[in-house]
Amino acid sequence: MHRIPVVLLAACGVGLGCASAPPGASEAPLAGPSWDFKHGDLKVSESRRFLVHADGAPFFWLGDTAWELFHRLTREEAERYLENRRQRGFTVIQAVALAEFDGLNEPNAYGHKPLAGNDPATPDVKDGPQNDYWDHVDWVVAKAREKGLYVGFLPTWGDKVVKMWGIGPVVFTVESARAYGRFLGARYKGAPNVVWILGGDRPPKEKGVDATELWRAMAAGLKEGDGGRHLKTYHPMGGCTSAQWFHADDWLDFNMLQSGHNAKDLPNYRKIEADYNRQPPKPCLDGEPRYEDHPVDWKPAKGWFDDYDVRQAAYWALFAGAFGHTYGCHDIWQFWTPARKPISAARTEWTAAAELPGAWDMLHVRRLMLSRPFLTRVPDPSVIAGDAGSGADHARATRDASGAYAFVYLPTGKSVTVDLAKISGGKAKAWWFDPRTGEAKAIGEYPAEGTKEFDPPGEPGRGNDWVLVLDDATNGFAAPGIVK
Repeated sequence: MHRIPVVLLAACGVGLGCASAPPGASEAPLAGPSWDFKHGDLKVSESRRFLVHADGAPFFWLGDTAWELFHRLTREEAERYLENRRQRGFTVIQAVALAEFDGLNEPNAYGHKPLAGNDPATPDVKDGPQNDYWDHVDWVVAKAREKGLYVGFLPTWGDKVVKMWGIGPVVFTVESARAYGRFLGARYKGAPNVVWILGGDRPPKEKGVDATELWRAMAAGLKEGDGGRHLKTYHPMGGCTSAQWFHADDWLDFNMLQSGHNAKDLPNYRKIEADYNRQPPKPCLDGEPRYEDHPVDWKPAKGWFDDYDVRQAAYWALFAGAFGHTYGCHDIWQFWTPARKPISAARTEWTAAAELPGAWDMLHVRRLMLSRPFLTRVPDPSVIAGDAGSGADHARATRDASGAYAFVYLPTGKSVTVDLAKISGGKAKAWWFDPRTGEAKAIGEYPAEGTKEFDPPGEPGRGNDWVLVLDDATNGFAAPGIVK
């Protein structure tokens, strides 16, 4: 059972990683800003597999979907949410300017709407501070910066471009998309904590509608406004990836897919594999996997996704080659309260949902990934000797390209046989890393040759997931999850 989060002594410091967490303090909040912007703006790494800062320091995308953040929350509520996510080590908050739930015609918490006459070419901007919709967006972006959080900034939800379903209305033309992009780019040119995410849960092509040039125009407008300072990607609908339409486009800096909410044990690693193997290479990640506290396939009768489901999606994607990952909670993306009609059977008021265990588990993901060399990591299923299993049992492996370490995710705690020759240095030091608590236990040291079977603690079954960590013993790494 997951422990109830409590505020303990600070376990993490300001910077790219976090300091050693004392035993038993696996859910101590992160201290200080979640990420350090002093390393400069983000760019794509030389290997084209990761995002790094201007000085080459690695960036780990740990996102949360807060789609209705700008639209539904007061400043006090927004700060409460952002502080909660800072404590849990998130680095990116994904939010939408022209929101899904009648974001054009339903005012924000202060009675303001984003556009004059629903025309994207004429944002409703008034002189003076804190007296229009965009002043509120400015405040949230600035507050996120203060807390060391990037904003994965969606200019609009996709139903304003290609409706398919939802409220809409469709309001964009190619011309107004470029003008709107130029407005946003110029307004947030000075913000170091913005990444543009076009798309908004819709494909650019559907039932005779082709909006690919419209999205390209918006991307061009953003670049005209911010001088190309901020990276860009595209958030597609469930089961799709930005690469399907825009992989060859220069403006698309990295690929984002949405594995979606259709089923438990959804093999999102296959979609990551496909994007990872595309040429020319671009970084990739799952920007919307199954959400915690979301009904499976939107049907409560099928059950609900829980903390195990979000852990499984994260480790599967990362070990398949993703440069980062996005968590989501069904109650939080819509900021549900009993005063609002729930979307797809939301059941937990958002401030309570912010305490669900899956978000704490993402902090453990971050600490593990940053506790070993980051930019040399490659997916390598061959670390697993023999059958990696299927369905919920599917094991996944990643390693350092030179053999300094390897991680193997075992989603149901079944034993695994690994190829120790994948580890350099002549001797492999093995650990069990607990994804539920972030704690690590040394197993022993073994010759880095041949194969060996490892049997995780506990009884095999759903929820008893583990990460086997194999280190080159000569490197003297700290315990997995300890970031110096």
